[in-house]
Amino acid sequence: MVTPAPAFTDEIAANGGASVMLCFQCGTCTAGCPSGKVTAYRTRKLIRAAQLGLKDETINSEDLWQCTTCYTCSERCPRDVQIVDVITALRNIAVAGGKLYEGHKKVAANLIKVGHTVDNNDKIKALRKELGLPENPPTVMADAKEKADFDKILKLTGFDKLVS
Repeated sequence: MVTPAPAFTDEIAANGGASVMLCFQCGTCTAGCPSGKVTAYRTRKLIRAAQLGLKDETINSEDLWQCTTCYTCSERCPRDVQIVDVITALRNIAVAGGKLYEGHKKVAANLIKVGHTVDNNDKIKALRKELGLPENPPTVMADAKEKADFDKILKLTGFDKLVS
């Protein structure tokens, strides 16, 4: 049996998704969603579950992680629901509860490991060199002191613990 959590919408609002209750389920978000065209992602379904206080179903849903944050839904919404803000709030709630999509974990792990979301492997280094670019991009990857400073920020914010 599904157990609603009526205070869930307050929690969403407190995390930046205050407009969640403005949605009247017209479906414009789902109809225009580029991610929904190639996946089973249905924006409207996720928003409705959140409105109904279905916290467990919402934060445990793979759909939560299918949004690419392109803002098409927010731009087209006739009620000016800031859907991407709601999705971000839901993701923040999920992460605070220890739930993080595997694909996002891999990106976060790279950020911790090398200071960049994409690992700079030998193939990429060779391609960069072939193009006349330095092997490491001009990010914290290229500077040991900047990487050390970045690592401190990750540790101070607790980001490093999210992935482990």
